[in-house]
Amino acid sequence: MANLSIFITPKTKRRKILVEMDADRFEKLAASLGFFGDDFLKSLEKAEKDYKAGRIRKIRSLKELRK
Repeated sequence: MANLSIFITPKTKRRKILVEMDADRFEKLAASLGFFGDDFLKSLEKAEKDYKAGRIRKIRSLKELRK
């Protein structure tokens, strides 16, 4: 895996963080995570078709998927 230098800044009083990296580093990270693979791209196309066809539902928690 490529060495990535990123900057992480925690926000106070919130449960948020800010992550900064340049575009080249982001592409290396995406490639390492498999975001350019054929299987991942096919699953994105299928998800877009499902979304356009209205076959989605919004959830607030992963616990809702058990129902």
